[in-house]
Amino acid sequence: MSNPRVLVVDDDASTRSYLCRFLSSLGYSAHSLDSGEQVFGALNGADRPSVVLLDLMMPRVSGLEVLSRMQSLDSAVPVVVMSAEGHARTVVRAMRMGAFDYLVKPFEEDELERTLREALHSEPPRPRQPAPPAPADYGHLFESAGSDPRIARIREIASRVADTDAPVLILGETGVGKEVLATYIHSISNRSFQPFIKVNCAALPADLLESELFGYERGAFTGAMKDKPGKFELAGEGTLLLDEIGEMSPALQAKLLHVLQDGEWMRLGGTRTIRGGARIIAATNRRLEDAVAKNDFRQDLFYRLNVVRIEIPPLRSRPADIPRLCQQFLDKYQARYGRAPIMLPPQLADAFQRYSWPGNVRQLENIIRRYVILLDVEAVLADLYKPDACASAPEAAGSSLRDLSAHAADNAEREAVLRMLEEVNWNRKEAARRLNVCYKSLLQKLRRWNVPGRAQLAARA
Repeated sequence: MSNPRVLVVDDDASTRSYLCRFLSSLGYSAHSLDSGEQVFGALNGADRPSVVLLDLMMPRVSGLEVLSRMQSLDSAVPVVVMSAEGHARTVVRAMRMGAFDYLVKPFEEDELERTLREALHSEPPRPRQPAPPAPADYGHLFESAGSDPRIARIREIASRVADTDAPVLILGETGVGKEVLATYIHSISNRSFQPFIKVNCAALPADLLESELFGYERGAFTGAMKDKPGKFELAGEGTLLLDEIGEMSPALQAKLLHVLQDGEWMRLGGTRTIRGGARIIAATNRRLEDAVAKNDFRQDLFYRLNVVRIEIPPLRSRPADIPRLCQQFLDKYQARYGRAPIMLPPQLADAFQRYSWPGNVRQLENIIRRYVILLDVEAVLADLYKPDACASAPEAAGSSLRDLSAHAADNAEREAVLRMLEEVNWNRKEAARRLNVCYKSLLQKLRRWNVPGRAQLAARA
């Protein structure tokens, strides 16, 4: 049976090129069009698409017009619409017109992969609202039966709180899966067909974060050239994740408390009161009780958020879960990169059990991803123990600080290059351009690091 055919419709050439490369790497037959008027010829042709990825904001024939004509033609091809933030009303109209689901640009690759999988398995006629995400898509941490009873307890609490409007406070170290748990709660709730919006409270200065949360009116400040809805508004009746809530400024904490109490707010520079019913999930790696004691976090806001509290234990405290997680990450990235089934070598399995995992599950996933790509046990072991080189590597005892610094810098450079290669689907010329280095210099580094090219990687699969 031929691979599912995905039709990408977007007037931006770079977006089309990126999506086609990524979809091809997942095994789809990807094709693209640069305008809406070309879609109907593709629908009537011999190579009818299995699903359409449709940008809403295009010149001449917009995505909404394409949807309207497809509806009149009674087309059974599912459509996933793509839209930039700030076009919430357009997205709502698209969903009412029969779009299967929507993606807000920029979106994560995992989100795109999941949405396409759901669209391809939907039953005709196409649902008027997007199907709820399958819990298993978020389940590598919380859905599968784990060995640690604390994870089973988290799963139980999540299932009980999912269909309520109670705020949830998720605590845990960086990388344990706080965002994954929030997404999981949303996916099994009766809000699953509504938006899931996330905001990193530590990523923006206080004034920018305020406008991001509550939006602004045209002319509210210098550079505000048009109205912009905030994240609360975009979330609608869905779920709003406030990540790193402990980093929010005291002034903004007071405004957030008002919204949580009254369910209403105004855009910056606005006079109209906006009401919303989004469910709030907050996450942090800080001990908020300590922050309250130091007057860094409002006590009344803490009590408002701390209705249902879930603390995710670090990976180092539950080594029995590591084999299960390893297998799930192996399955995920073998499928993504088209690899044959891979068994985790015993030396890696043993090292993983003994390692302290300061980056928790996120670090484990990245390590597994690197192994699936390179199939290099020694490189993985070197990456695991390089932070402890001075203490744990016998040969390091006689090394100078200059040598150790050079070694650390080389490792950091290698990691940055590998990440970029993954982003550009191992196009070395494109990686050199984005890294702003000479192509020949990049090839020399890859040879020195014994990094295989795309052809060698394919041959290993």
